[in-house]
Amino acid sequence: MRSLVLIGHGSHLNSESASAVYRYAELLREKGTFDEVIEGYWKEEPSLRQVLRTVSFTDVTVIPMFISEGYFTETVIPRELGLGHQGPVPKDGIARVIGGRTVRYTLPYGVHPAMSDVILDRAREACPDLDGKDTALVIIGHGTTRNANSSRVVYENADRIRAMGIFSEVSALFLDEDPRLSTWPDVTTSPRVVMVPFFASEGWHTLETIPDDLGLTGPVSELEGRVVYYAKPTGTHPKVADVISNLAEEARGASPRGGELDGGHEAAWQAFEAKASLGLRMGEILITPHDGLFEVRHALDEGRDFLKTYVTPEGLRDVVREDERGEQRPIRTLRSLPRGWRGVFDRANLRRAVHFLYPAVVEESFACSSHALHWTPWATTARRQTGIYAKVASAKPDLVASVSKEVCGSCLRTRLWAGEKLPKTFFDGVPGALPCAEACTLLVAEVREAMSSKGKAAGHH
Repeated sequence: MRSLVLIGHGSHLNSESASAVYRYAELLREKGTFDEVIEGYWKEEPSLRQVLRTVSFTDVTVIPMFISEGYFTETVIPRELGLGHQGPVPKDGIARVIGGRTVRYTLPYGVHPAMSDVILDRAREACPDLDGKDTALVIIGHGTTRNANSSRVVYENADRIRAMGIFSEVSALFLDEDPRLSTWPDVTTSPRVVMVPFFASEGWHTLETIPDDLGLTGPVSELEGRVVYYAKPTGTHPKVADVISNLAEEARGASPRGGELDGGHEAAWQAFEAKASLGLRMGEILITPHDGLFEVRHALDEGRDFLKTYVTPEGLRDVVREDERGEQRPIRTLRSLPRGWRGVFDRANLRRAVHFLYPAVVEESFACSSHALHWTPWATTARRQTGIYAKVASAKPDLVASVSKEVCGSCLRTRLWAGEKLPKTFFDGVPGALPCAEACTLLVAEVREAMSSKGKAAGHH
């Protein structure tokens, strides 16, 4: 039995940031190549520190859902997963045994050679009557001066497609490094130009920055006396699901079949299901058994009729990603769960629905009730941070306490990492008793922001 874990960046503010990863997870579940497909995030839940607790099997393949190699794929993700690796990832990935699991970590999907076919598909969509004799291709990369690997994959795709002879010219241009996208009129001479953004998702750059910088008027524009066709980003193409499958199958040391994990994970869910079969309050939700099915609703909606009903875990997931004001809920245990819905699920789908509602909470609460949950103090979490977050290691304890009071005060979890005690959990009949084993990325980000604000204020005196 095999688990596939897709790692996205996520966002504390934008619920759409995770949409591409969710969509590919659904496509890959439909393909059935893996026995389960789990998503994990840097800035959402399940977090990178939690996600391996949520997998069911011993054979785990982790794929970074990024378009190129760089800081997140080489530093942040390996560090947070505990892979003991920093720096460029070998072509065949790396493999580690972590907590009884064989974990294979691959290159990001965007570097796979099959992405050249995805670029071509996007170009043909944008310009259906494509004629290479009079048409240039511009592949638009983000680029960064901090990591040369970020642009390398764009150049490699340009070289591969140029060798095919389909276009009169093929150029790689970038937003944040030379050669800049603004030079496109100088580096191309063809009367028609197809521009394909080599980006992981539809977002600010593809919807705002690039069109504004180029002066586009729509999918087809007249610029500099030429016709410019603007394609959708490569990362949102359905074929990416096949690229991910290929990358997973090529992972180093992949075994034909793994097995179920011994101990904690399955024991946690069996204990949860036993509780749910009798009726269960957990955090802000109420689970009620009905003729072999389970109804899930907000506890404050107990007894209410005419609630919108969901019969798929994915439908419920999309509802609870935002609060009733439409704001993102990056931490699912924030006391902001929207009301007005109910989910009706069989036993298998109940697991997935609860996973989407409260990622990793079942596993961590069971471990806490069993006195087997290891927690990480703030100082350790802070010292581990790199890049723009490295400064939180020098945050004063009173600042951390103040920010934590504000951020964590609206969360159901009890901060074990801050020395708080949690003698019982919802497994013991206390609905709101949920453990927090480590400070979340939202708190880390808010501590950094508070330090920056304090520094700016001091600079004005």
